[in-house]
Amino acid sequence: MSESANNPGAQRPGGRTARNREAVLDAVFAELGETGYAGLTMENVARRAGVHVTTVYRRWRTVEGLVVDLLTRLGTTELPFPDAGSLADDLRDFARSIVTLYVENATIRALIETVVAAATKNPRASDALHAFFADRNRRAAVIVEHAVGRGELPSTTDGVELIAALAAPIYYRMLVSRRPIDIPLADRAANATYIAALSGAFDGGA
Repeated sequence: MSESANNPGAQRPGGRTARNREAVLDAVFAELGETGYAGLTMENVARRAGVHVTTVYRRWRTVEGLVVDLLTRLGTTELPFPDAGSLADDLRDFARSIVTLYVENATIRALIETVVAAATKNPRASDALHAFFADRNRRAAVIVEHAVGRGELPSTTDGVELIAALAAPIYYRMLVSRRPIDIPLADRAANATYIAALSGAFDGGA
């Protein structure tokens, strides 16, 4: 069985196939913004993307497949990570950027919520979600690398675990308790993570 059969949305880079994928995923993003997941259909996505609906069904098979592939594409985008000169400031700025992203971009928030819900039943969605956050945490750990370089933290500090702890209260409130997320929440998460880091809570060599 081919890779594309196992992984809807996969294709060779470049050419019409790649252009179609980009057009379809752009359409999924736009449809999520306008109708939410409940209103997302293969037919509307195909119409907006300017491709035949059979192309969408053949490559992605389901609405869920479209959403998972969109998350995969989102995971390849570069993120700016703060480097203000101190760990406390960098953690605060990064936590605030997470909150701001989801407060100001309802479509990305809907995308994350949709894949989280799908991940409870669908292994592919679960794998995509895990890969997305694992990669995000790994890249954001450069904040910790900078702090180690400045002598604020020991070299044995587990940067990935530190970043995961920083983001956890934000995602818990957004996805589990379903309460509003805001800047005070970001600041509390950053302060708690900073204190824990200084106490050695993320010392991977312990």
